[in-house]
Amino acid sequence: MTDTPLESWLCMVRLKGIGALTGNRILEAYGDPASYLDATEADRAARGLPRVAVTAPRGRAAVEDGVAADQRWAEAADCHIITLNDPRYPPPLARIADPPPVLFLRGDAEALLAPQIAIVGARHASENGRRTAEEFAAHLSAAGLTITSGLALGIDTAAHEGALAVNGPTVAVMATGPDRVYPRENRGLAHAIGHCGAIVTEMPVGTPVTRGLFPRRNRLIAALSVGTVVIEAGRNSGALGTAYRAIEADREAMAVPGSIHNPVVKGCHALIRAGARLVESADQVIEEIARAVEDFTPRVPASNNEDNTETGHPASDWTALDPQEIAVLEAMGHDPVAFDTLLRRASLTPDILSSILLKLELSGDIAPCSGGYYMRTSNRAGG
Repeated sequence: MTDTPLESWLCMVRLKGIGALTGNRILEAYGDPASYLDATEADRAARGLPRVAVTAPRGRAAVEDGVAADQRWAEAADCHIITLNDPRYPPPLARIADPPPVLFLRGDAEALLAPQIAIVGARHASENGRRTAEEFAAHLSAAGLTITSGLALGIDTAAHEGALAVNGPTVAVMATGPDRVYPRENRGLAHAIGHCGAIVTEMPVGTPVTRGLFPRRNRLIAALSVGTVVIEAGRNSGALGTAYRAIEADREAMAVPGSIHNPVVKGCHALIRAGARLVESADQVIEEIARAVEDFTPRVPASNNEDNTETGHPASDWTALDPQEIAVLEAMGHDPVAFDTLLRRASLTPDILSSILLKLELSGDIAPCSGGYYMRTSNRAGG
């Protein structure tokens, strides 16, 4: 038997077969989980609940240990369990068709109530993509938006780090229980996010990594945010699911384009063809959000249109480069290019080209890509 209202919520979401959709049908029928749990099976059936919801409370005893684990987790000062009837529950999330009845949050619960912008993309992102995500996030965070992402490697990590770099709030939405961080490499990042924002999940304590839970996480990222920006995504990237959920939820969906030869941006181009906004700068994202969010005014002025088209930061020139370095950048163009191709275009020997590429990589002007390719990362004037 459950003794408190919170225990009844935790019990309901742990019952076998009770997901977000069924949980919301239960709440519509009974108003609160306690009344549902105390009702007879005949009454549950009479109210039109599906068979799984009619019989699920038979397993109440089996979830008692899990409910106790949830409550122990919430004893920490920075750990919160937020139910759908809690005033701290984010209104944008409550308005979707399948809002999670319970949220498990570590950090600042107020972070969920501020205007959020999601930045998502490829796990195996290029250096250029990661840099774009980090700089977009920093710029948008400085403008007053909370950066939301999924704590995955690649673009997600860069987005969180970009917000933290300017001491801005960021929200990480996880597919696991609140006591588990995935991937393990991001444990330190998760700790930092807990201090400067929030980590949130709908999954109870102890829930392990399961592939099928990531689409559920993605719907939360899209629903919490006023808009979703996709930076690098292949045709089958999970980031596309987040963007399409944003469109379904009547949120803004935006994508950063890239080279037509780069497979990691094929998903971005597909999104643009499907109606997502093409954005080349953080300021363009702010323009879209300003139209969608009532009374939103950026804390910093939008930068000049002649600035860097990827980040809004001032463009640099080529005065610091020698003629051979300039020649290599011009030969490289703006698409990933192979070493042998550069040899032919720049008419250099392999040892000289290797030396120039190393200097340009150290200066941040180029980055190596998979397959032995290189790609420009900056918008130097004159290029």
